[in-house]
Amino acid sequence: MKRKLRMGMVGGGLTSFIGPVHRKAAGIDGEIELVCGAFSIIPGESKETGEALYLNPNRVYESYQEMFEKEKNLPPDQRIDFVSVVTPNHVHFGPSQMALESGFHVLVEKPIAFSLAEAKTLEKTVGKTGLLLGLTHTYTGYPLVKEARKMVADGAFGKIRKIYVEYPQGWLSTLLEKTGNMQASWRTDPKQSGMGGAIGDIGTHAANLAEYITGLQITEVCAMLNTVVKGRHLDDDSSMLLRFNNGASGVLMATQVAAGEENNLNIRIYGEKGGLEWKQEEPNTMILKWLDRPKEIIRAGQKYLSDDAKAFTRTPAGHPEGYLEAFANIYRSFTRAVRDFKPGKKLNIAKYDFPDVADGVRGMNFVQTVVKSANSTRKWTTLK
Repeated sequence: MKRKLRMGMVGGGLTSFIGPVHRKAAGIDGEIELVCGAFSIIPGESKETGEALYLNPNRVYESYQEMFEKEKNLPPDQRIDFVSVVTPNHVHFGPSQMALESGFHVLVEKPIAFSLAEAKTLEKTVGKTGLLLGLTHTYTGYPLVKEARKMVADGAFGKIRKIYVEYPQGWLSTLLEKTGNMQASWRTDPKQSGMGGAIGDIGTHAANLAEYITGLQITEVCAMLNTVVKGRHLDDDSSMLLRFNNGASGVLMATQVAAGEENNLNIRIYGEKGGLEWKQEEPNTMILKWLDRPKEIIRAGQKYLSDDAKAFTRTPAGHPEGYLEAFANIYRSFTRAVRDFKPGKKLNIAKYDFPDVADGVRGMNFVQTVVKSANSTRKWTTLK
């Protein structure tokens, strides 16, 4: 396929936060061209967005249903190769399902769907169609996260015993959703966000990061959910104990009412021989801690890193790589799989290293189990 991949977008209108992030990330490698979109349900906004992006007006649609019906009937050398779904949670399933049924690959914002049932339906559709579904768990795209994963897999720290992961934010410390802030409004609305507030929005990122780096799976949770800000309808604060499938224990905290915090996702992992510490706000640095020798500081972009980390490094050492580059790494991995895709032949998704439909199902299972645990007097609750 000696051309750019053609991408469509559902959501991501002029008032969107995440839509422009996706478009920038998709454009970094010059491998993708945005050719169409259904950008908003607000009358006229989709058209205005298309104009701002200099798209052909005939390929700017008022709904995703119209987009897929018309796109699938275009000649093969014109129609899209995949769609990026960047809507609020309650509009993840519909476009993703219809895109797959129309023959298009999907890259969707997390969480994968509004509910676990929807997530499992998408998993079945992916299996039935054989098409690709990627998920933007962005933080797995950082080079030093790749390095951490490789070190754990190689046994550098021995058997993993303890995992601490936390994601404190402070932006919802007040009733921001009542001020007209659209990002706060849909994230705190159960009809749009789903059963989880902070736990669904950022807690899933923390859980995914813990599982991704360690290669382990969370098997049980003992959770507490709080709604700290009076008048809010979903949790804005959470804490929980974790059990993993190798016997390790963990602690996860996700809160959006930690006043003064920005996006301080951080993780500490300890094994028999040592451990590591990584912070998303300082992504080019990782601290290694050893039982029998001094701490080490390793940095992104250095020759001593593994090939796994180097493959996702874009700039020389000392030049910060951040959120957009991590996002772009997921797009690049996903589009490499799209280029290699052949109908009827199953790809080894692990080879491409991007979050997929299985990660999406685990994320929704995690949210559902945490809510169940928080509402139970028994507490320890198994992920089924």
